[in-house]
Amino acid sequence: MAVEFGEVQMKFAELIWDNEPVASGELVRLCAEKFDWKKSTTYTVLKKLCDKGMFQNVDGVVTSRISKDEFYTKKSEDFVNEAFGGSLPAFLAAFTSRQKLSDKEIEEIRKIIDGK
Repeated sequence: MAVEFGEVQMKFAELIWDNEPVASGELVRLCAEKFDWKKSTTYTVLKKLCDKGMFQNVDGVVTSRISKDEFYTKKSEDFVNEAFGGSLPAFLAAFTSRQKLSDKEIEEIRKIIDGK
């Protein structure tokens, strides 16, 4: 699954996730209202995201093929793999080098590690 999206595609995907299942006609209305898009623009962007395997339009109802959480998990994994050679410790070291973690954040990370 390709996760390389432009800003417009991301906003569109968020709109679908927030409203699914959504009738394609309603999606056209939402896009006109939110993005000032014409019907053809909505269907063009929808087709691109359907071709990427993100969404489907079956009998005029648009639903996701991958959840928002699954999408962002995959995007995060890809980032860590590409930028840090897949090393989560290297990512955390880089992230915390400029930003201190709060006690609450540290505890949340401990719970995640202990749960694994």
